[in-house]
Amino acid sequence: MIKVACLPQGSTSDEAARYLFKGMDVDFSYHSIIADVFLSTAEGRTNYSIIPIENTIDGSVSLHTDWLINEVNLPIQAEWVYPSIQNLIGPLSELSGADGVLDYSRIVKVLSHPVAMAQCLQYLRKHIPHAELENVGSTSEAVRIVRDHPHSGWAAIGQISAAANNGLDVLEQGVTDHDNNFTRFLLIGEEAFTGKPTDKCKTSIHMTMPEDYPGALHQVLSAFAWRKINLSRIESRPTKKKLGNYYFLIDIEMSLDTILLPSALAEIEAIGCQVRVLGSYPSYSYKKE
Repeated sequence: MIKVACLPQGSTSDEAARYLFKGMDVDFSYHSIIADVFLSTAEGRTNYSIIPIENTIDGSVSLHTDWLINEVNLPIQAEWVYPSIQNLIGPLSELSGADGVLDYSRIVKVLSHPVAMAQCLQYLRKHIPHAELENVGSTSEAVRIVRDHPHSGWAAIGQISAAANNGLDVLEQGVTDHDNNFTRFLLIGEEAFTGKPTDKCKTSIHMTMPEDYPGALHQVLSAFAWRKINLSRIESRPTKKKLGNYYFLIDIEMSLDTILLPSALAEIEAIGCQVRVLGSYPSYSYKKE
C-alpha cells in the first residue's frame, strides 16, 4: 500500500491527491499544516507528500517553495494540475433570513487558507465587505472551525466535500474570481512514481549564480536558448543569507534523460553556477472525467 501525506481531508490537496492516485491502493495521512506534510515523508512515515506549489490567480506558494528548497531534500516525482473551485460554506439555517435565503449581512467572519482567500477576494469585497477575513492552515480546517463555532455568524471558503464531511451547507458554489483557476501540485518522495502514461516530462533545478559576474543570467538563459530548450517557469527567491542574494527556480520542459539538457546544465556550471536538480518527472494535465 502506498502511504501519502496530504493537507486535511476535504481540502483541494486531498481532492487533487485522489485524482492522481485514482485506482491505486493508497493510505492517506492527513496533516493540518504543510510542515507536517513535508516531515511525514522526510522522516520516512509516508512514501510521498502532496505539495500545492503554484496557483493560476495567486502565483507561487512561497512557504511551500521555501520548505522544498531549504528544509527537506526530497525529489519531485510528478506534477499535475487540478481545478481549484472554491465555495462559500456555513450553516444556512443560521445565516439566512425568514425566507430561507442566504443573508450576507449575517456573516461576520470568513475563514480560509490564504491562497484560497486570495482566489475569492473580488467576490468577498462585493458581497461581504463588512466581514472579517481570517487565514487558517487549510480550507478544510476553516470548514471544521465554522462547524465547531455554531451561532457565531462565521462562514468558510472551501470544498464541497469538506461541507459534506462536516455537516454544513454550501451557501454559494463557485465563488472564485476566475473560471480558469487551477493549482499545480508536486508529488515529492524518494520512490519513483509509476502512474498514468504521459509523453510530457519536466526537470526542475535550483540554481545559485556566482557573485560579481556581470551577465551571468544572460549566459544561463543562452545555454538553454541556443539548444531550443523551453523553460516553462523561472522564479527568483531570496537565499535568506544576504540582502540582495537570490537563487533561481527553473522548470524545464525536457527530461534529464536526454543529450541536450545535461550539456546545458554542464555549461551553466562551467561559469560558476551551483545547480541542484530537484527532480525529472512526468507532468500531467487535468482531464475532466
